[in-house]
Amino acid sequence: MSMLKVIEVLAESDKSFDDAAQNAVTQASASVRNVKSVYIKEMNAAVENGRITSYRVNAKVSFLLDNQSAG
Repeated sequence: MSMLKVIEVLAESDKSFDDAAQNAVTQASASVRNVKSVYIKEMNAAVENGRITSYRVNAKVSFLLDNQSAG
């Protein structure tokens, strides 16, 4: 049986929510191995002068624990 661990991360982008989600996965992958999925829990944006200046996500990143097989 495979066992996954879930961490919660916050990520930001000045381009889009999609890019913020990718940043969450990229940054999590720099610290943990075997990332398998990402669940976007919340999305919000910072606004200045009536324009969105940054996109933010609160993401749950799941990864396979060491010595586990994805099967």
